[in-house]
Amino acid sequence: MTCFTSADTPLGPIMITEEEGFITRLFLSGDDFAEWEQSSPKPEKRETALLTEAKKQLQEYFSGKRKHFSLPLRQKGTPFQEKVWDTLAMIPYGESRSYADIAEAIGNPKAVRAIGQANKRNMLPIFIPCHRVIGKNSALTGYAGSKTDLKAVLLNREQISYKEK
Repeated sequence: MTCFTSADTPLGPIMITEEEGFITRLFLSGDDFAEWEQSSPKPEKRETALLTEAKKQLQEYFSGKRKHFSLPLRQKGTPFQEKVWDTLAMIPYGESRSYADIAEAIGNPKAVRAIGQANKRNMLPIFIPCHRVIGKNSALTGYAGSKTDLKAVLLNREQISYKEK
């Protein structure tokens, strides 16, 4: 059974899903959630203890009180994507890395574009901080497809400097 809840954030309302005791998705827009909902088994709107905790931790993050999430997370991807996501999870609050830095960290320095694609497939943005990955020259690059405005809000919140593209 998949359960979901919504949370009001400075980015607007977001949706969070839980399956089998794990947070599995965070949707940055209602449109993205609606599209997913159409192709998924009907999720149940229910405020579970885990979803309540996820909302609480997000509120703490947005208020500047939380710098690291402690939630059971699960998303499925290729072994390459999972390696990238594990590496993203290790980027400290308030710091950024370039796509090239992530490629180096996973031992595949030529995979810069593939890193971008793995970031795009991250179903747990904010919790797995793909927003902390910026261009090699500190340029603000894509986020959740084309939502660089949301990425800028998150980077500003963490006081991470970047250059407008």
